[in-house]
Amino acid sequence: MNPKYLDLLAQKYDSEEKVVTEIINLEAILNLPKGTEHFVSDLHGEYQAFQHVLRNGSGNVKEKIKDLFQDVLTEKEMNEFATLIYYPEEKLQLVKNTFISDQEVNQWYIVIIYRMIKLISYASSKYTRSKLRKALPNQFVYIIEELLYKADDSNNKEQYYTKIVQQIISLGQAEKLITGLAYTTQRLVVDHLHVVGDIYDRGPEPDKIMETLINYHSVDIQWGNHDVLWLGAFAGSKVCLANIIRICARYDNLDIIEDVYGINLRPLLNLAEKYYNDNPAFRPKAHSDKKLTDHERLQITKIHQAISMIQFKLEMPIIKRRPNFNMAERLLLEKIDYDKNEITINGKTYQLENSCFATVNPEQPDQLLEEEAQVIERLLFSVQHSEKLARHMNFLMKKGSLYLRYNGNLLIHGCIPLDEEGNMEKMVIENTTYAGRELLDKFEHYLRHAFAHPEKTDDLATDMVWYLWTGEYSSLFGKRAMTTFERYFIKEKETHKEKKNPYYHLRENEDLCRRILEEFDLNPEQGHIINGHTPVKEIEGENPIKANGKMLVIDGGFSKAYQSTTGIAGYTLLYNSYGMQLVAHKQFNSKQDVLCNGTDVLSVKRLVDKELERKKVIETNVGEELLQEISILNSLREYRYMK
Repeated sequence: MNPKYLDLLAQKYDSEEKVVTEIINLEAILNLPKGTEHFVSDLHGEYQAFQHVLRNGSGNVKEKIKDLFQDVLTEKEMNEFATLIYYPEEKLQLVKNTFISDQEVNQWYIVIIYRMIKLISYASSKYTRSKLRKALPNQFVYIIEELLYKADDSNNKEQYYTKIVQQIISLGQAEKLITGLAYTTQRLVVDHLHVVGDIYDRGPEPDKIMETLINYHSVDIQWGNHDVLWLGAFAGSKVCLANIIRICARYDNLDIIEDVYGINLRPLLNLAEKYYNDNPAFRPKAHSDKKLTDHERLQITKIHQAISMIQFKLEMPIIKRRPNFNMAERLLLEKIDYDKNEITINGKTYQLENSCFATVNPEQPDQLLEEEAQVIERLLFSVQHSEKLARHMNFLMKKGSLYLRYNGNLLIHGCIPLDEEGNMEKMVIENTTYAGRELLDKFEHYLRHAFAHPEKTDDLATDMVWYLWTGEYSSLFGKRAMTTFERYFIKEKETHKEKKNPYYHLRENEDLCRRILEEFDLNPEQGHIINGHTPVKEIEGENPIKANGKMLVIDGGFSKAYQSTTGIAGYTLLYNSYGMQLVAHKQFNSKQDVLCNGTDVLSVKRLVDKELERKKVIETNVGEELLQEISILNSLREYRYMK
């Protein structure tokens, strides 16, 4: 190794004893059981449901409570205790109101503190003391550590421990301690979180999900098509920006744009008021918990039309300058007979309805009005200068990737583009042909390049980000064409159909899944493909476990917009040292329902894979990193202390 690097490292490990101690520590960690991984997907802005799944660890908290207390607590008491772990601040207030005297409250504090200490001791049993200490609330580290080691002590210090708890209560710190212990438990039951795509769009609070992830102790993200749309807008793609505003208008979530991220929509509204009227195809989808006035609904309907027409116009120059995108049939504004209000697609003519082409020049339909061009420029400037959006997009880029190879599994939001024979589809980019893993690596290269150069708004990298949203060989889109235009303007449903990539029916085949794992240099005997993107229609009997367990699809419909067709409210996946479990979730109604009734949103757990031998840290990605550190430390020892 480079002697200068080793000299620099020696400043931290300035004695042989320090080097040896760290080697012993790392070697020991390699033999601990692997931590629990938690997989979620397709959150789509549903912050409240996501929060609940995160807080209960997809049932992991309840499992640990049952392991410890099923012989001493009733089912109701265990549910009450679990709810206290999930929502400590709110549950504390509800419980306090049920007691008559301070003495009763104080006695309850004592019971709960000892119960929580026991739970934390159990939940942290496979971690080092150092890792546990980092998870504890800073202000109570000394107190909690003393109480944790009570189990190892004889009766000599019984009064010492009793006094600690009594003083916590008498000094008014019991509720703060209980709250800290609850959040420590949440953190301990999940070692690492994987978000397999689509944090944004449809639901109302993606920003709150991003804040949660930024503050989470260990997380990675595999970008979904909706995430890439937001990254693309921030990276300078005007057509991606038009898409996110259109989707927010469609789902009545424009306050995310305007109120959360501070992007001024007034110029767009002025344009919309000038050229558009009411239009049933563009009215926002109704929210069960949000009522619009007629005036608000009309404004959103007009904005929806204005930004949609800007989007359709912006798509056309990209399609024309990128013939390798193979999207010429999507030049739909050129296929319209504006006098007859008809469009010809694939040789068949359809009558248009709900048309709103007041800003379209039939002679040059891709031409933006000067007002439209000014509006999109101002919107882009506002997006790229939003401090909060910048923080969220930078985090999404830092923690994200198109796919991830982790602990022998392949995590990918969408698909590996395939033809009907199961061969990996090829795409020519700048005179070079790419397929499979190489194609995904190329897509990610362009996305990162576009993000690094936000001043460029029409280069190949920026166009490629939009292609990831809508292109036929995109690993995120996974369909042959996006029929947004047809859904707005053509009544015939045959034109609305979006043909899926063959991957989505071929992934039932175990041999194909094994080949895909091999393409990504993963062991097909032990590995799995973990997928999101397409909601599993459990209501129709679809199984999320496919290809003899090699393929796991965990998009069960966090988004409320999907739940009527899926029949559930999302899947999550747990992978601990004993194996994998898939968890199905019922619809999350409200936090209040959980607090008052002790209800949870879990349904059945399905065993996916059981490890024959308990998996250790040495067999994981973290283990690989630790082995590299051990090798470096051994090199330092030989170089510096064994000459």
